[in-house]
Amino acid sequence: MTGTPGTRAIGSDGGGLRICVVPAAAAGDRLDKVLTAALTDLSRSRLRALLDQGCVQSAGQTITDPSQRVKPGQTFAILIPDPVPARPEPQALPLEIVYEDEDVLVVDKPPGLVVHPAPGNQDGTLVNALLAHCGDSLAGIGGVCRPGIVHRLDKDTSGLLVVAKSDRAHAGLSSQFGDRSIHRTYVAAVWGLPSPRDGEISGNIGRSSADRKKMAVVNGGGKPALTRYRMLRGFGAAAALVECRLETGRTHQIRVHLASIGYPLVGDPLYGRSRTAARSKLVPCAVQASLFGFPRQALHARRLEFRHPVTGQTLAFEAALPDDMRRLLECLERI
Repeated sequence: MTGTPGTRAIGSDGGGLRICVVPAAAAGDRLDKVLTAALTDLSRSRLRALLDQGCVQSAGQTITDPSQRVKPGQTFAILIPDPVPARPEPQALPLEIVYEDEDVLVVDKPPGLVVHPAPGNQDGTLVNALLAHCGDSLAGIGGVCRPGIVHRLDKDTSGLLVVAKSDRAHAGLSSQFGDRSIHRTYVAAVWGLPSPRDGEISGNIGRSSADRKKMAVVNGGGKPALTRYRMLRGFGAAAALVECRLETGRTHQIRVHLASIGYPLVGDPLYGRSRTAARSKLVPCAVQASLFGFPRQALHARRLEFRHPVTGQTLAFEAALPDDMRRLLECLERI
């Protein structure tokens, strides 16, 4: 399982915990080089992915930098997630279907639902529910692991998502996402009142150099991203309801872009601290618990418009705010 005397392994050949102790001869080498030499059954790219996912620790600290120089005797713990089954299994889970025909399906995804299986969420996903709903006809559409999926929403983002039920639909929808002809509109509750009230946020989005679990607007590398926004309503000086239109579809794009100009989403655990002294002064005590304790990023994919990939007909759908965001706005109205 491992090929270097400086390592020992706990667990199976699938997932498990590996322990790597740096030999004296490797002092000063890059971490990814040492791990690749020690764990011969894992490629360097696989180990880099594990680092990127926060699966490597040393002395209780998560290590994400593959270029870190190691010290003799330094111990690294590598947690390898259990492998995801090659074919997701159908699971009869509730689905809120907004539209369906033989080629496409539009769902209103609730917050907390993961779109497709991945390490840490191997079942109970939208894909598992879709396979149960559509049967064998969906299997393999656009790929075995993510059948029917042409775009995603974060686990804790609610709202509209279109699914391809045929190969021709998958090709057609993928083409529309590629040429940016699909229109997606989101609403978000943000801290502060955006100034100006409407505008564009551009800037390449890539992995954060400070925290590999986060995305960031980066000066070099990354992928171009553009978000158009307008403030729909302000709540005192504390918060606002904002509409966002995506011109690109990068990971965490709205969350990263709004945080980058100083207006992070309410409840966002990655890109905005929930409680600050300045915010506390602007929020009445009676609603502070509800606002500062909002359990997810307050983001909802409200509108989706696209050309039917087979008929060419323009389809447009809207989804009402879920109950938790509706209650959040009721609290904001008390400011």
